Amino acid sequence: MARSLSPWLWLRKPIYIQARFSYLHMKYLFFSWLAVFVGSWVVYVEYSSYTELCRGHECKNAICDKFRRGVIDGTACSSLCEKDTLYFGKCLSAKPSNQVYSGSWGDMEGIIKCHMEEVHHYDLAAELEPRKEPVSFNRPTKGTSVEKFKEMVMSHLKVKVGDQANLLDLVALVLGVADADKDGQISLAEARSAWALLQLNEFLLAVVLQGREHTPRLLGFCGDLYVMEKVPYAPLYGISLPWVVELWIPAGLRRSMDQWASPSWPRKAKIAIGLLELVEDVFHGTFGSFLMCDVSAAGFGYTERHDLKVVDARRIVPEAAFQEVMRERRCDVDADCIYGADCHTSCDLTKHRCTTEVTRPNLAKACGALKDYLLRGAPSDVREELEKQLYACIALKGSTEQMEMEHSLILNNLKTLLWKKISHTKDSK
Repeated sequence: MARSLSPWLWLRKPIYIQARFSYLHMKYLFFSWLAVFVGSWVVYVEYSSYTELCRGHECKNAICDKFRRGVIDGTACSSLCEKDTLYFGKCLSAKPSNQVYSGSWGDMEGIIKCHMEEVHHYDLAAELEPRKEPVSFNRPTKGTSVEKFKEMVMSHLKVKVGDQANLLDLVALVLGVADADKDGQISLAEARSAWALLQLNEFLLAVVLQGREHTPRLLGFCGDLYVMEKVPYAPLYGISLPWVVELWIPAGLRRSMDQWASPSWPRKAKIAIGLLELVEDVFHGTFGSFLMCDVSAAGFGYTERHDLKVVDARRIVPEAAFQEVMRERRCDVDADCIYGADCHTSCDLTKHRCTTEVTRPNLAKACGALKDYLLRGAPSDVREELEKQLYACIALKGSTEQMEMEHSLILNNLKTLLWKKISHTKDSK
């Protein structure tokens, strides 16, 4: 009986091998097609995201069209539109409405920024949809005198930064920037560019803090396109990874990776001192106070000498303008009273309106951003005192006169502690 079955077994064995081979073949084909599909989808998503986010050519074409028709003028117009010496490089845009590119201008490296949306006056919290057309540049109107334009700038700045005693000095700085060809006169085209730029927080801060160590220089502008000095190392800490990789990395591991990529501790201490000095610059500065509404690593960078620089100042806003917006905002809970990531106020439930005072001062936000950054790798002889001071700083609340004295004390103590530890090292130079 066994012998009679053996031929059938021999016949069935090739069939089994063939079926096994077909199964493996189909499995291979399935996973190959799956890989092709997923790869194609990733490429499509990346391409779609790039074309939506990176619209620098549209911005350049719109700006240069206005320049050639004599509507706008500025220090960068000729280089951008006639000489072709201002080049758009790598796209760095995070939102379609805010075009950001690395660029080169002769022998200078810069960051080119161009806005593809209508900037509504003082509407700090609105997330606007990208508009199809750039700003119309219709203000000031034809026939406006220089004196009338000066009054326009004065009124605008009074709303933005408050009625400062030295407001005329700030107006003079703005008019100095507006005079692109430095001939002592402001043409209508130059005035229209300056007016469009004045609607932007980052441009206003660049004028207010020009010459300060921690603010990149404004290299030039054309309409509402402007070029800022490039910050060599950004963000403040962390490494940039493709979004597909980001999806699979746990948050804890990501934070550890960011810390591993940061400089040595003495250099981190110098960078941290820079952030504390920036807090001093924007708090009760020469032309009023500014609120830091997004104190994250992405908003800052540093130079080869490890001096801190602001990379994105769009969320550093004038306190007076912020308060005006919050005063009119309706609310039901405290969560309705927020701008950016870090500027919170409370909700007055009797009026259903937001209050105007932020719950956390700039210094507390800065210390929160610096805590892990500074404590990792801190020398053992300063770690305990440093941690104590950082937590005291993070706990700061309000902005009353008594609290302001405490702010100054904590800020000075932190700077002194850090400088004392690194002043004798080459990293402090």
